[in-house]
This record gives sequence, C-alpha cells and structure tokens, in this order.
Amino acid sequence: MLAVERFRVNGRDVWIGVIFHGRIQGISFAFTRGELLERIRNLAEFLRRRNVGVSLDVQPSNYTELVYRVMIGELDNEKALLELSFGGVTPFERRVYEWLTKNVKRGAVITYGSLAKALGTSPRAVGGAMKRNPYPIIVPCHRVVASDGIGYYSSGIEEKKFLLELEGVKEWTS
Repeated sequence: MLAVERFRVNGRDVWIGVIFHGRIQGISFAFTRGELLERIRNLAEFLRRRNVGVSLDVQPSNYTELVYRVMIGELDNEKALLELSFGGVTPFERRVYEWLTKNVKRGAVITYGSLAKALGTSPRAVGGAMKRNPYPIIVPCHRVVASDGIGYYSSGIEEKKFLLELEGVKEWTS
C-alpha cells in the first residue's frame, strides 16, 4: 500500500510517501508532489528487485504522520525504527542502519569514515548502504557526511541540507 501526504515544515511543502504492508517497506520525500511520485516509483522498483512484494494502491495510513513527527523532532528515530519491515535489506545494511539510528542522534553528524570504523568496515561500504537506504528520515542517512564536506544524498543535496538545518546542524549546510 502507499500513503502520501503533504506537510508544511519550516515554510516549505514537504511531500512524504510511505510504502507499507504491515510495517513500513520504504519511505520517500520531496518538495513537490511530482518529484515524490517519481521517487516512489524508483523506490518500488528497488524493493521489487530485492524480492519485496509492493503494492502502490493508495490507502490512508498513520505512517506518513509518524515520518513527519520524526522529521520535526517530535519522535525519536530509534522509536520509529520498530515500524520498519527491513524486507529486502541485507544483514550488513540492517546493521549499518540500526547502528546509525541508535547512535547518531538529532543535531549530530558522523563521517563515512567514522561510521565505517565503528562497524569495522570501509567508508565505501557504508556509502553504498546509505545510497540504498529505503527508510530515509527514520534511518538518518542525512547525518552521514564526508570528511571534507556534506557528501552525497540520494534524495538530493538540497534535501540533505534541509534535514540537517531542521535538526540545527549549521556547520555542514553553509
């Protein structure tokens, strides 16, 4: 199922889409409805390639509100982690996502290298896991930065800066 809702955050429209079946299978967000729908299609294709049964039949859900509450800081990422299905996620990716979500709190960032060191892996492997994260916002991949700058973000650098600024992180967004 798919739930889509528009929220107003810091003077901007933010569209949140959640693919779910029992639990959250994937999340996407964008500043326009059209961009969100394109990202949802890409997310659904990604999940299907990973053998996750996905329906894009629209159905109301509280999951969009849950993602919004995490985004604005009303709900802790770690609490929302319980709502994720982790379907189609490799054991390595799950380990990265859970460690990041439990250890890098709102308002903080970590470098790819530091996250890799904490997990005993390489920065490139961490970057790959971040790129494939089907749960942005709840799994805060936007909090992972390069040692020399803001780094990459699959939803776009503007979106990464928006999320970091929303969390009060100024150093990496100017």
